[in-house]
Amino acid sequence: MNMKEEIRNHLVSAIIPFWKNLRDDEFGGYYGYMDYDLKLNKKAEKGCILNSRITWFFSNAYTLLKDESLLEEADHGYAFLKDHCIDKENGGIYWSMNYDGTPLDTTKHTYNQAFCIYALSSYYEASGKKEALDLAKELFAMIEEKCTDDQGYLEAFTRDFKPESNEKLSENGVLAEKTMNTLLHVLEAYTELYRVSKDETVKERLKWIMDVFADKVYNPQLKRQEVFFDKNYNSIIDLHSYGHDIETAWLMDRTLEIVNEESYTKKISPITRALTENIYNVAFDGHSLSNECDKGVVDTNRVWWVQAETVIGFLNGYEKDPTKIQYKEAAEATWQFIKDYVIDKRPGSEWFWLVRQDGTPVEGEPIVEPWKCPYHNGRMCMEVMRRL
Repeated sequence: MNMKEEIRNHLVSAIIPFWKNLRDDEFGGYYGYMDYDLKLNKKAEKGCILNSRITWFFSNAYTLLKDESLLEEADHGYAFLKDHCIDKENGGIYWSMNYDGTPLDTTKHTYNQAFCIYALSSYYEASGKKEALDLAKELFAMIEEKCTDDQGYLEAFTRDFKPESNEKLSENGVLAEKTMNTLLHVLEAYTELYRVSKDETVKERLKWIMDVFADKVYNPQLKRQEVFFDKNYNSIIDLHSYGHDIETAWLMDRTLEIVNEESYTKKISPITRALTENIYNVAFDGHSLSNECDKGVVDTNRVWWVQAETVIGFLNGYEKDPTKIQYKEAAEATWQFIKDYVIDKRPGSEWFWLVRQDGTPVEGEPIVEPWKCPYHNGRMCMEVMRRL
């Protein structure tokens, strides 16, 4: 079997059945936690990011594979988002729900709003339900009204959209007023929304976001993105996030394809190529990608999502420049590492959260939690199937 066939087989026979089995038919949505020992907690919190991403996943899997059971799963995820996760009174999507579908953490985070738009846009494409597109456009308008300033996108808010501290998207010992991560995923969500709606207002915001990336987030001296910022996009930490750089490279190229304006392609393409090349030179060791470099210290652990984005990012780099055969080889090598070490071979499991550089799993990390979902690895499968 070649890589494309292996990955299609893995999607259909492993990832899809695993997430189908997490469907909660009593309270809606999908169960929110499975520990390292594969114990499912049916009363754990249900992250709204988790449920948005699962809805996105089944919507896209249906669009690609045309299996009606996948549309049923997408319908199920959509119903939970619409009926429970979205705040009918104040607008916007909550951070998390109790297992029974009542609000748990009522923070409104821009990052989270973006993932709901991402899900709703793909669900609209899969189902044809205009209601889903209307909801996505409502969230878009709300982000633009309540979650922006003249420089970029703000982060965390209370239930009624008063600004609050951004612990949820800050790491590495800093508290960031703006983040690369939120900006990236607003771009990703708006790209899908524009692709399915062709709404010119969305297109104009995509161009604005790309300008912010090129002018504020990208560091041309170091050929990397900065990660955490103050409110004026001054970087507040020396941190190189390898996984986000390779993910940004291909997501930004996708945006360029959808926006299709030569001036932006000329401005942004050199950046996406530089990001890909720098990650290949700095973070790839011949079989997989390290996690990040924090103040000069490299974290060599292999995170599940970083490996998935590495496969897509290097395939994308090879597509954009077929002379870079080393990128295609890097994508294939990373898939081999995923097969050998990141995929958990235990029956009833999926991918490990974290393995060491030598491939041994880091015990104790959950298999499912609010961030651990089929968005990165499922998307890797679908992107490989589309590209090869």
